[in-house]
Amino acid sequence: MPEEKKSFLGILKKIWNFLWNEDSWLSWIAFIIVAFVVIKFIFFPLISFATGTSLPIVIVESCSMYHGENFDNWWQNNGGWYEERGITKEQFQSFYLTNGFAKGDIFFVTGVKKENIQLGNVIIFTSGNQNRPIIHRIVGLDPLETKGDHNSGQLSLEMSESVNPERIDETNISQNQIIGKVAGFKIPYLGWIKLIFFEPFRNPSERGFCR
Repeated sequence: MPEEKKSFLGILKKIWNFLWNEDSWLSWIAFIIVAFVVIKFIFFPLISFATGTSLPIVIVESCSMYHGENFDNWWQNNGGWYEERGITKEQFQSFYLTNGFAKGDIFFVTGVKKENIQLGNVIIFTSGNQNRPIIHRIVGLDPLETKGDHNSGQLSLEMSESVNPERIDETNISQNQIIGKVAGFKIPYLGWIKLIFFEPFRNPSERGFCR
């Protein structure tokens, strides 16, 4: 084996042993840095390419899709809004994620074209003056509209700035606003590992678990 190759393999072996076998603060710091680089610059770009979206994994940051434990109780309190728009209880029960989901849940996301979106799908789109991702359910197709299951109504520009300070509009969503569609399985509450660091900066009414 050429000396250059032996030297290179020897360096890799030393790095490996330092990261995995040495029990020191320095090795832990180095491991965290390496893990961050691999996840951010290798893992996420690869999974983004495979799923066709810039946000292949999403953490739910609010309670806007929360139902509670019992679907019938949730429908009794919220079903009128959907029935006025021709969505029956039986139809809603056929939707994906019928029972909603909670803050801190994690989902996998796939890219989707506007023409392939169906009523009841849960999509991620951007809107508002902060252009942040929102994860809500499709309640209308022409135009494309969403609503948070837990919200009393849709967010729109007709609302006052005090009610809708970010100026989010979910009553007419275009293709270039769509990030993707929720797909695959849910990982409950794991997102709290990240969210807990941002909770102190939230409005007091938005902190904590959904209830």
